[in-house]
Amino acid sequence: MKKTTPKFIFITGGVVSSLGKGLASASLASIFISRGFKVRLRKLDPYLNVDPGTMSPYQHGECFVTDDGAETDLDLGHYERFTGVNSKKSDNVTTGKIYSQVLKKERRGDYLGATIQVIPHVTDAIKKFIKSDINDEDFMFCEIGGTVGDIESLPFIEAIRQLRNELGRENTCFVHVTLLPYINAAKELKTKPTQHSVKELQGMGIQPDILLCRTETKIPNDQKSKIAQFCNVREEAVIEAIDVNSIYEVPIAYHESGFDKEIINYFNLKSANPPDLSIWKSIVSVQKLSDGIVNIGIVGKYTSIIDSYKSLIEAITHGGIANKTKVNLIWIDSENIDKNLNCFKNVNGIIVPGGFGERGSEGKILAINYARSNKIPFLGICLGMQLSVIEFARNVMEHKEASSTEFKTTNFPVISLLTEWKTKIGKEKRDLLSEYGGTMRLGSYECHLIKNSKIFNIYKKSIIYERHRHRYEVNVNLCENFKNKGLIFTGMSPDKVLPETLELIDHPWFIGVQFHPELKSRPFEPHPLFVSFVNASLNQSRLL
Repeated sequence: MKKTTPKFIFITGGVVSSLGKGLASASLASIFISRGFKVRLRKLDPYLNVDPGTMSPYQHGECFVTDDGAETDLDLGHYERFTGVNSKKSDNVTTGKIYSQVLKKERRGDYLGATIQVIPHVTDAIKKFIKSDINDEDFMFCEIGGTVGDIESLPFIEAIRQLRNELGRENTCFVHVTLLPYINAAKELKTKPTQHSVKELQGMGIQPDILLCRTETKIPNDQKSKIAQFCNVREEAVIEAIDVNSIYEVPIAYHESGFDKEIINYFNLKSANPPDLSIWKSIVSVQKLSDGIVNIGIVGKYTSIIDSYKSLIEAITHGGIANKTKVNLIWIDSENIDKNLNCFKNVNGIIVPGGFGERGSEGKILAINYARSNKIPFLGICLGMQLSVIEFARNVMEHKEASSTEFKTTNFPVISLLTEWKTKIGKEKRDLLSEYGGTMRLGSYECHLIKNSKIFNIYKKSIIYERHRHRYEVNVNLCENFKNKGLIFTGMSPDKVLPETLELIDHPWFIGVQFHPELKSRPFEPHPLFVSFVNASLNQSRLL
C-alpha cells in the first residue's frame, strides 16, 4: 500500500523577530488535532550552533529537552504543551547541524569529489531532514526560525522553495507571519512593513499563500483589501492575529479569525471535521474566574530574561489553573539576595530552578535556608535540589565546607561528577574532559519512588519517567547520613546509584528533584508536582 504524502505547512516570519511563529504553529496544530488530524511539528533554526545546549539563556532563552535526549529550541515546548505530541530529536535542526553533517560526508568521500555548495548539497540535507522520520502524520508544520531577510536563513528558504516544486502546491502551504504596527499619531495600522516583508520573500522565489498579521487592533476591511492586493493573496487569506490576554486563548482566536478554515479550503479538505475547542475554552474560563492569588518566588540568575524559564512559568500557570487560583510570579535575582532576606516577605512558595555554575549559588542557598527554616513550601529543580543538599549539609549537619565539585575543590563533596551509571541500553560514561555539548544526562530516565513518601502520594505511582539535563549528581554514599538528620532521598535510579528526589520529614512541603518536571506539564494535563506545590503555597498564603 502506497504511503500518503502529508501536507506540509511552512511558517516563516517577517518585519521583526519575536512575533510568535512558534506559538502560531503550536496553536494551529492544536486546532487540527481537535479536527481529528494527526500532526507533527518541526523547528528549523538558522544559527550555526549544533544545538542550543551550550548557548547562554541570556541570548536564546530556555533550552528545551525531549524524551529522547535532544537539547532543542524553546518553541518545541510550545509544540508539546499545545498539542500533547512529544517532540523528538528529529524535530529540531540548526544550520550548524546541517553543515556538520554535510562536511562529515565530504570528508568520507560520499560526494565522490564534487565541489560542495549550498545548492544542492546543503539544501538537499535540509530537505532530507524535513521529509525524514514521518509515519502516518496528516500534517507536518515546519517553522523556519529567524526573520525573512536574515542571511542565515537563506538556505532554509531556498530548501522549502525547492520542496514546493518537488511535492506540488497540493501538498505544501506557505504561511507568513508579519506585523501590522499601529501608529498612534496617525491613528491607523500601517501595512507597508508587511508589503516589504512579502516582497523580500517573493524575491527568494516564495509567494506566501496565507498571511498571519499580528496586530493590537482589528484590521479594517479596506486595509485587508490593500494587503491582499499588494501582497498577491486572496483577501480571505489575510488573517488577523490580535493580541490576547492569555496564550491559551490563541487557538480560539485563530479559529474565530478563520485561520484553520483557510488552510482546510486551501488543501480542499471540505469534509474535515469541525474543531472541538472546548478544552481551550474551559482553560480560559478557569483562568478568568480564578479568584484566589498566590505569590511564588523564583530564585535564579537569569531572571532578567524570563524566556530562560519559559517551561517553568507555564508549569506554574498550569498548577494555578488546576487549583483555580491566579499565580503572581516574583522574580528574585540570586546574585542580589542579602542576609536580611526582605525579598521573601510576601512570598508564599519558593522555587529554585535549574542552572549551571557557581555564580548566584550562595544567594540560592540563602533562599533555601529561608524556606526550610520558615516552613515555606519549597521546590528545588535540578541545581535547586543539589543546592538544597549543600544547604542542609552546611547548616544542619554542620559540614561548613560542603559544596559541589562543579564549583570548587572541597573536602566534603556532596555533589560530584559521576563517571558511570547504568541505563537500559548499558553503561554511560563521562569525565571532566568530556565536551559540554551533548554529554550530560539528557532525556527521560526511570525513577523509583519510596511508597508512602510525600512525592509518592503526589504522583500516586512508584515508577515515574522524567526528563533530565545535568552533569553532576548527589553523592549517594551520604544518603544514610542525611536520613538520620531528617532529609530523605525518596526517589532513586533503578540501580540505586543516582538520588533523584528528596524531601524533609519535618517540613509541610519541601521537595527537591534532580529532573525537570516542568518540561512535561500541559495546560490540559498539569504536572502533579506543580499542582501540589501551588496548593501548598496557597495554603501558606491563607495562614498569613
